[in-house]
Amino acid sequence: MGAVLVIAAKDLRQRLRDRSAIVLGFLAPLVFATVMSFAFRGTEEFHADLGVVDADEGALAAAFLDTLEDPELAGVVSVTLLDSETSAREQVDAGDVAAAIVVPAGFTAAATGGEPAPLRVLTSVDQALSGQLTRAVASSFVAQLNANRLSVASAIAAGVPHERLAELAGAASTEHLPLRADPQSVGAEPLRLINYYGPSMAIFFVLFAIGFAARSFFGEVRDGTLQRMSAAPIRPAEILAGKALSVFVYALASLGTVAVVTSVVFGADWGHPLVAVMLCLAMAMAVVALTALVISVARTERQADTFSSVVVFALALLGGNFVFVAAAPDLLRTLALGTPNGWMLRALTDLATTGGGFTLDLALAALPLAAMLGFSVVVGSIAVAMSRRVVSR
Repeated sequence: MGAVLVIAAKDLRQRLRDRSAIVLGFLAPLVFATVMSFAFRGTEEFHADLGVVDADEGALAAAFLDTLEDPELAGVVSVTLLDSETSAREQVDAGDVAAAIVVPAGFTAAATGGEPAPLRVLTSVDQALSGQLTRAVASSFVAQLNANRLSVASAIAAGVPHERLAELAGAASTEHLPLRADPQSVGAEPLRLINYYGPSMAIFFVLFAIGFAARSFFGEVRDGTLQRMSAAPIRPAEILAGKALSVFVYALASLGTVAVVTSVVFGADWGHPLVAVMLCLAMAMAVVALTALVISVARTERQADTFSSVVVFALALLGGNFVFVAAAPDLLRTLALGTPNGWMLRALTDLATTGGGFTLDLALAALPLAAMLGFSVVVGSIAVAMSRRVVSR
């Protein structure tokens, strides 16, 4: 055990003397998490500025404006009255409004039996979500209007005199469809960007420890240090254990530092501290296993550098360190489940939105923890099986 600690301490001292290891392990994750959080600030809450052209100036047009200015939409939609359809198109193209709705002349008359005069929705390819919202609002109003017309037509067909048409239309306009959608978030609160990009950047940059350790190993092979250790009364397994311990401590220190700083300075939520520690421990073990695998497969320092770069960026892309996996295609979401970083991000996302106390947080993190540990066991077992050959090169 003494030899393992000595080797680990020696490797850690060498790593901390390398400024790039300090930058990538401790400074870069904080800087990138901060930059990405500020860069995407404003996307956590949606708001659209809609333009409306009232060319009808009738009762239904007024009712439609009342719908858009309903208090339930106040936090999502702001309405700007425009003079003409031409002006609306220009403002949508310029991005002054996210989308626009044109209420054509004769819209109110068409509702009582005239020629159809549909609402026109003007959208921009640069504001896809706002366009979808605008179409949904317009379609909802038209659906309500058609339901009112149907109720009047049904009353007339049942024998109600035509003289009461105005009365029926007025009564129908005060009614609303009995069914409604009541959207609710599954999580206890929405996901803040720092709660995603803080852990995401911490995990991404800690993966670079794989390359540091692999290059250090082959540097010792080149300098003869490893051969001298092998000639000493030290077993090959102890040499690898010492190097694995140094990687584990470095990875855990990097993850822990970013977790503490983002929590204290930016208010990031990593879940219950004990559960967050478990996840960091599991991720550090995965980094150790991946490092051992790269060393086992590579034959030279250049190969180790290449393999580690491939591993780092493949895991980052598949695991969702750059983009939200929840918004990715089904194939990418499935592939993310084969990566330890993908499981850790999934756990921390759940903890930040749904967690509440140690018991609940542990239940949410149980499956990700099991998956990460399983990944480490499988990958580490392959590397350990090749350890004697590697150390004796």
